[in-house]
Amino acid sequence: MSRPNQPLPNNDYSRLTPPSFDNNDEVDLRELVKALWDGKLIIVLSVLVFAICSVLYALNAQEWWSSKAKIIQPQDQDFAAYQNHVQQYQPVFNVFQDDGTVLISKELERLTDSKLLFKRFIDAFNSNDNKRDFFNSSKEFQTLSTLAERESTPDEMRSFYASWMDKITVKQLGQDGDFYEIAFQSMTKESSYSLLNQYIEMIIRKTHRDALNNLKAVVGSKQNELIQQQRVLERQAEIKLIVEIEKANFALEIARSAGVTQPIQTNSSDKIFDIELGAKAIEAKIKALQSIKELSVIEPRLQQVNAKLTMLESLEVDSSIQFQTVSFYENVEQPITRDRPKRALIIALGTILGAMLGIAIALIRFAFRRK
Repeated sequence: MSRPNQPLPNNDYSRLTPPSFDNNDEVDLRELVKALWDGKLIIVLSVLVFAICSVLYALNAQEWWSSKAKIIQPQDQDFAAYQNHVQQYQPVFNVFQDDGTVLISKELERLTDSKLLFKRFIDAFNSNDNKRDFFNSSKEFQTLSTLAERESTPDEMRSFYASWMDKITVKQLGQDGDFYEIAFQSMTKESSYSLLNQYIEMIIRKTHRDALNNLKAVVGSKQNELIQQQRVLERQAEIKLIVEIEKANFALEIARSAGVTQPIQTNSSDKIFDIELGAKAIEAKIKALQSIKELSVIEPRLQQVNAKLTMLESLEVDSSIQFQTVSFYENVEQPITRDRPKRALIIALGTILGAMLGIAIALIRFAFRRK
């Protein structure tokens, strides 16, 4: 038998009822697109205005160019002349011992250390004092500073110089500290090229002069040390000579009192007065001691000191020798591309900003109309 039809529960009705779709989202999207389309003129105008402003700014903004060079530690041939010049002073610093052996001094090694010479170049290149000296001596920069000085206060001029100092840069490229990139940023590629070359030449001259001055200072210090040693040894020799003469005079008196005129043999271990030489020999000894003019006879160490001082007097630090404290891995070249402004990037960002502003205005108008 068939069952009579029974009403379905509410849940079953809900299951059979087809779902209804909310069209609000679709309507909102259409309205949004319509709002943007209605505001297309504003968007286009905003894009055009910002694009034109970006182009004008990019074309009229101050250009900045950087000339660069890559440098490394000096090679042996770069400072061989300086190294040879320093080595000629090596005997003055060595210690000659009584047994004939020679202790080699390492005091001069730091003067010809390529790493130290290179570090001094980097420090000199990065020194604000050297940068300021260069700016004050550069005719090209003086033209710029004169124009700025007319319309600037002292504080603004200090800021002007500081900003230019930041445009001379040194950047380490290798982790070992022996590979660097140096750069000079200026308003034209020609000026950046010439200014970097001029600054490098100034630093090379300075490090060249400093290296020779360091040698002069070390040699001068050694000369003063030897002069002091000479004075001390001479004084010691003079005192020793006086003592020897006094001892000989006492020995002469004793020998005469004892009637010893000729050398005799004694078993006495007391040799303080040497009366066994006899009065005649002692008299001859006194005359010989009194006639001594060269104190190195009494103090042999004076011979070495005097020889070193004589050698120093015959040597002179030659300021005309040519050498380099840096080696160029890549020489200075004119830049191909500018650092600033990045025109394509400025125009692209300006266009995007204009589009965003135009869209924002269109959406705001749409929101107000809905209210």
